[in-house]
Amino acid sequence: MKTMHDLKSDCKNCFALCCVALPFGKSNDFPFHKNSGEACRNLCSNNLCSVHDQLRENGFNGCVTYECFGAGQHVSQTIYKGKDWRENSDHAGEMFAVFPVVQQLHEMLWYLKQAMTLKETQSFHDSLQNIYDDTVKLTEKDPKEILEIDIAEHRMNVNVLLKETSKLYRNGMMNKGKKINDNTDLIAANLKGLDLQGEDFRGKLLIAANLSDSDLRKTDFIGADLRDAQLYRANLTGALFLTQSQLNSAKGDMYTKIPSYLEKPSHWRYK
Repeated sequence: MKTMHDLKSDCKNCFALCCVALPFGKSNDFPFHKNSGEACRNLCSNNLCSVHDQLRENGFNGCVTYECFGAGQHVSQTIYKGKDWRENSDHAGEMFAVFPVVQQLHEMLWYLKQAMTLKETQSFHDSLQNIYDDTVKLTEKDPKEILEIDIAEHRMNVNVLLKETSKLYRNGMMNKGKKINDNTDLIAANLKGLDLQGEDFRGKLLIAANLSDSDLRKTDFIGADLRDAQLYRANLTGALFLTQSQLNSAKGDMYTKIPSYLEKPSHWRYK
């Protein structure tokens, strides 16, 4: 059984896989282009980043908002048993291909883990536990088997239970009536001070939206894009499927209330 700690990034026990395996293009999130399998120019030989403390200042917002959900250390230390890709070029390409697959599986485990803690899911807890266990087993396969996993099909099966979780968890709040239309463009939207309890922001683009002073309790945030969203003094207590990377991409302050299992980012206002 993986703990929530196992599903959080532990860069000290990873071979900087996200800095090598994943590609990125020059944009607002990255200052230059990098191909998959190519080490970032800021990566040091000890697997540390030379600009880690100044990622935002140097234009690496994409790095700030990325979350591997513990896949990095699992691939590095468990699947490849501590053998760095630098030491064995024969398995480097395979490791880089395995990493994003395991990252997706770990992300599903993060959501399933939260779903199983809710009293609202007791009626189908066994189903959640079974698919959680099945997902863990997928992460324990050997590399070649992992690369053969039908991620889309498995995600679809997981998503059925996550949607049911969201429906039951938000049920009481949903009866108050939706505040946001499903087709509403929420990029840079002014949602300040609204009662948004129980809203469904699944997959919504909330880029630069103003959610300051809003009540976001029991709101579903799975897959929501919170880049530069303002969360000053907002209440996200009991928010559903919220991740650390989403908070890292947003703006908040010392008065923003967040779930106990997450941490307030260092770049938030604390004065």
